[in-house]
Amino acid sequence: MPVQSPPASPTRADFVSDDDSSYGDTDTASDTTSLRSAIANYVYENGRRYHSYREGAYWGPNDEKAQDNLDLFHHIFSLTLDGRLFLAPVGPNPQRVLDLGTGTGIWAMDFADAYPSASVVATDLSPIQPAMVPPNLEFQIDDFTAAPWTFSPASFDFIHARCIYGCVADYGALYGEVLAALKPGAWFEQAEISVVPRADDGSIAGTSMEMWGPWALEAGDKFGKSFSIAEDSGKLMREAGFDNVTYRTFKWPIGTWPKDRKMREIGAYNKLGWEDGIEGWAMHLFTNYLGWRAEEIQVMIAAIRKELRNKSIHAYQNISICYGQRPA
Repeated sequence: MPVQSPPASPTRADFVSDDDSSYGDTDTASDTTSLRSAIANYVYENGRRYHSYREGAYWGPNDEKAQDNLDLFHHIFSLTLDGRLFLAPVGPNPQRVLDLGTGTGIWAMDFADAYPSASVVATDLSPIQPAMVPPNLEFQIDDFTAAPWTFSPASFDFIHARCIYGCVADYGALYGEVLAALKPGAWFEQAEISVVPRADDGSIAGTSMEMWGPWALEAGDKFGKSFSIAEDSGKLMREAGFDNVTYRTFKWPIGTWPKDRKMREIGAYNKLGWEDGIEGWAMHLFTNYLGWRAEEIQVMIAAIRKELRNKSIHAYQNISICYGQRPA
């Protein structure tokens, strides 16, 4: 059952109403064919499409609606950072760069265009990246949470990850692989969105939006992959052995309520991101790990979308960008 809400807040009850024959090994050929099939095919659930390679390892859909949502949030990150792709003090000519959980590949493509000196590798569980990409970029279907990594040790000048919340069961193990793959003195950066909406004036009290945070965190805990990494990355990176760890937070309004022009623009895009993305964020996790029915989720989504249009609600999210250095 979902977490209990405060008396004034809604609870779940409120929503009830080609193999290669030259190898001569049949088993190997069969395994290869099965792997290719798993990568190319998809799983469908409650009207949404999901990856089939390592099925269930990631909670989000990979259909066109989800891809558009990922690209929208790339734009919000770009607005937040005034066009920069990262904050870590990476040198002007990185030679080998890795992007973990690349999604649509838009960050990796932008980085490859901006740094033609770099050989960029970007991995994901879903083959949803475009075919036409910069010549210095390679997409690979891979699970970055699976250890050990197959990349050469001490080979990357920069490793990047964004929005991998709910993807990692053991951050100590992941950060250990990252450290081993970085050259001494090279940088790792992780950008995350908090799943907990906030309002400094208390205007989300008693709303479905207020309950979204506890519900999402509980779903992540039951899934076995935390959704609180936006809050925890700095501490965990220091514990893993990174040097010179810097942890920064930024506010993303949810809606057009801010007076500041830049924040209002970010809020407008973030509101759209919520409206279009919340079904994909909730559907797999809430049905499989919180015991909700799809119909209950749709009622909850309708309630949150209504609140998104309420200009008296001054909600925002924190995002975090944390970067650290492999010891020299």
